[in-house]
Amino acid sequence: MNANTHRVNSAAGTIAPIKNVAACRALVETLINCPPHVPNIGMFSGFSGYGKTMAADYCRNVTGAVMIEVFDSWTRKKFCASLLIELGNPTPRGSLSDMMDEIIQRLGDGDDRLVIIDEAHMAVDRGMVELIRQINKLAHTPILLVGEELLPKKLAQYENADNLVLERVLAQPCDIQDARALARLYMPSIAIADDLIAAFVKETGGRARRIVSTLQAAQAWAVNNGATAIDVATYRGRIVTGALPTRHQRAA
Repeated sequence: MNANTHRVNSAAGTIAPIKNVAACRALVETLINCPPHVPNIGMFSGFSGYGKTMAADYCRNVTGAVMIEVFDSWTRKKFCASLLIELGNPTPRGSLSDMMDEIIQRLGDGDDRLVIIDEAHMAVDRGMVELIRQINKLAHTPILLVGEELLPKKLAQYENADNLVLERVLAQPCDIQDARALARLYMPSIAIADDLIAAFVKETGGRARRIVSTLQAAQAWAVNNGATAIDVATYRGRIVTGALPTRHQRAA
């Protein structure tokens, strides 16, 4: 067994303190605490699988924010209805304009309650930018846009909205420290060596989602094989790389 082996433990119900979570939380605090008349839209973007939604969901839990996830099939009215449901109206009715008025009223009555819009690149693609700009401007509520790598470039096409962005933060791939933090959460009873952690980071491309799937596979492999400690030399389980499966050729 590798000498640099750690037994990892984690309290149940917690979230791994990876760097993207900290970066998202810092951005959220900036948006919530910025002075009046200062733009208070933030952007947290990066490649798929970097853990952006996990970070945003953590921020929702600790700040009491309103959070919606935009889907490709949504219309602008569906966007408003979904936001109103999260704001406490279980049966939104009326025209798009009526819904916008109610959103602005509900947010304006609050104490700068944060709104998180996940998959925000979809909102841009589906023509919802002006709705977001109006909500921010009229209710002066802080808004966090969470989306994929091209989100900043897509929003830049809408100058009026892009000018309201206070900070743009790029999510980063996980490093070994991040993977170790995830291991504490997802492999609490298995000792995992540094060389295997490093291999997981390399083979998954640092994508948090793939690292988590790999750790869950490693946990199952270790349990099935009666292993309480694993390293590169002993581990024969799966690493989730995202590569497409290939069919093995039979010998002639």
